[in-house]
Amino acid sequence: MMGPMVLKRAGRFLLLLLLLAACAPAPHTPPPAEARVEGPVAFYPHATGLAWRYLPEGLPLDAPGYTLKVEGLGSFEGTPGIRYRFFGRGQDRVYYRQVGAFGVKLLGYEEKITLSRLEFDPPFLEYPPEALLEVGYRWGGRSRVRSFFVLPSGVEKQTELLLEYRFEVTDRRRVEVPAGSFEAYIIRFSAKSGKESVESELWFVPHVGEVRTREGLLLVGKNF
Repeated sequence: MMGPMVLKRAGRFLLLLLLLAACAPAPHTPPPAEARVEGPVAFYPHATGLAWRYLPEGLPLDAPGYTLKVEGLGSFEGTPGIRYRFFGRGQDRVYYRQVGAFGVKLLGYEEKITLSRLEFDPPFLEYPPEALLEVGYRWGGRSRVRSFFVLPSGVEKQTELLLEYRFEVTDRRRVEVPAGSFEAYIIRFSAKSGKESVESELWFVPHVGEVRTREGLLLVGKNF
């Protein structure tokens, strides 16, 4: 059984996972070219085959980056969702989201390298209904976050915490990122669990996606 200090550190680690993508450098292997996707893109893009490439803020454009790709429909613990694979720089993770009239909900994700899984109960509301996304709008909620190791011998629970999170659209303005210039919603994000908290800012562009993520990754390219 984990002691109080281990639980505190585990809780802090889980909370940071919600915000910070691990940026440990890995040998530079150029990502495979993604086929271009033609046709209209939804307000919250989620069509199979869509792909984005990101870099941590401050790195040169030829540095190893991350790719986010929509892989199609899937199931997360029996609940239908859309698979978004995030990989690069030593990371390989699959997010499961639902996109609909309610906005965008994150069910959880699987870490392919560490063989672990993170679940949100209820799902984490990343974005509200598109008609509500305007300057001044706020949303948030509470989720029970559970972490598991998925081992050949079975599923082993790691830890659990109660997460409180908030989003607020603070502005809409033109931003510059390596992929170009965009009219973006500026969104402030904050989350806390007990005495631990994190904050960040993300930039969302309708029909494009996040050009700056919660983790501080900047968009450098896309295939649509």
